[in-house]
Amino acid sequence: MEQRALGSQGLTVGVQGLGCMGMSVFYGTADEAESLATIDRALELGVTLLDTAESYGPFVNEQLLGKALAGRREAAVVATKTGVEISDDGQMGDLNGRPEYVRRALERSLRHLGMEYVDLYYLHRIDPKVPVEETVGALAELVTEGKVRHIGVCEASASTIRRAHAVHPLTAVQTEYSLFERGIEQDQVLSTLKELGIGLVAYSPLGRGFLSGAITSPDDFAADDWRRTDPRFQGENFGRNLDVVREVRRLASAKDITPSQLALAWVQQQGAVGIPGTKRRPYLEENVAATAVTLTAEDIAAIEAVAPHGVVSGDRYAPEFMGTLNG
Repeated sequence: MEQRALGSQGLTVGVQGLGCMGMSVFYGTADEAESLATIDRALELGVTLLDTAESYGPFVNEQLLGKALAGRREAAVVATKTGVEISDDGQMGDLNGRPEYVRRALERSLRHLGMEYVDLYYLHRIDPKVPVEETVGALAELVTEGKVRHIGVCEASASTIRRAHAVHPLTAVQTEYSLFERGIEQDQVLSTLKELGIGLVAYSPLGRGFLSGAITSPDDFAADDWRRTDPRFQGENFGRNLDVVREVRRLASAKDITPSQLALAWVQQQGAVGIPGTKRRPYLEENVAATAVTLTAEDIAAIEAVAPHGVVSGDRYAPEFMGTLNG
């Protein structure tokens, strides 16, 4: 797989990473054996960036990744996240960007991962009660101590990114970015990243699976699948968004590729490192094949015609979570 500099701080990763969250939570029943096999296959195919967080479970996704990388730590670039308060017994709390919590959370993540350091440590969400300068100052101390190699923030506004970067250079910002979610093109986040030399890591580059074309009804989800609460998969929004997916499928068919591959190739061509999540090897292999897809200027224009900014119907999250975005 082609390697790409992620930002300007010296971190290099494969042009497509792997989101590990769904292997443990939110997207239906977990299968540890298949998840471990999927991570193995990802490494074989040249995927290096593996993304997790202490809140995924909580803790169990970090533990899964640690198990997968036991004895071969250097095979992967490991990214994890903090910023949502979690008790040691797994009780979720509010956002917490206090320096003392960040430090304690990192030590706990290292134990769960079975590692001495993480390659990329993100602030998962911006805590409005704590100046971002204080939180990033704590992250910088962890870099100095060698427990973290690079730092980043998630779902941050352009002004917050600038403030954070002024304390310690950010290697990456992780945010949702796909043919369905292009807000960073309009709110100065994307231009700020380019100006400051910060890498973009795109989560949900397949619109939480919608852009794969495999979802045709809300009933396709298991009863415990979090997407049943996602506004984009509900009511009239579902039908409107499905119409967009049909157009994406049409364009993909014309190139003899899948809708997932078209959507992922588009994200890659924008300069982002996508981290599509999957817990099964066939989907992983389909996703990785997108790294070999070339989109022409005509392809990009056709995609823009069917999936311009604002085409998606519905908010990104349920109302109670929308306030944590663009912090």
